[in-house]
Amino acid sequence: MSRCQPIHGMNEHIDDLLKRMEHLEKEVLRALKGKEAEFFYEVRKGKVRFTDEARAGHRRLVKRFRNYLRDSRFMILLTTPVIWACILPIAFLDLVMSIYQAVCFPIYGIPKVCRRDYLLLDRHRLAYLNIAEKFNCEYCAYANGVLACATEIAARTEQYWCPIKHALRTRSMHSRYRMFFDYGDADQYRAQLETTRRSFEDIEEGKKEEAPKA
Repeated sequence: MSRCQPIHGMNEHIDDLLKRMEHLEKEVLRALKGKEAEFFYEVRKGKVRFTDEARAGHRRLVKRFRNYLRDSRFMILLTTPVIWACILPIAFLDLVMSIYQAVCFPIYGIPKVCRRDYLLLDRHRLAYLNIAEKFNCEYCAYANGVLACATEIAARTEQYWCPIKHALRTRSMHSRYRMFFDYGDADQYRAQLETTRRSFEDIEEGKKEEAPKA
């Protein structure tokens, strides 16, 4: 019994740290929200709207496309096709993961990942970016959005099929890792596996909090 108490206390400490991390992430989002007034824009119905004065100021700072090419290093221009060739596997991953969760998640009882929460394509609205910069920015947003969405889909899948923490150090933890069993905790794994497989209440609660109020 005495051996189990320190382990239980360590689990509570880890859970507390993860909750604090989640709280800090929300604080960062609130701080970013405050930038709307500072840079004269607002988000309404999923669209970004700048003031007329802000747009005029942005247009004065746009870099002409020919100057953009002239100032780019030769090796950067040379590697551009390599960068853009990555769109093929990324788009394929986007398609495969969308089909996968559409087919499998209802069977497993896992809530689907909302793709639009991860693919945020809004940088093309910045008037101080030229056409090349807009394409580059939206490409980066799409690629990172697909990878983040795929990571969340994989995380929810892992929670269902193998919710066990690693013994080896991991450089990052996905959103569902805190729900996993400790490495080597065979008793809890066998006793609580079915419960953990269906423990997605926090996702449903998050959806309710984000839902617009009437």
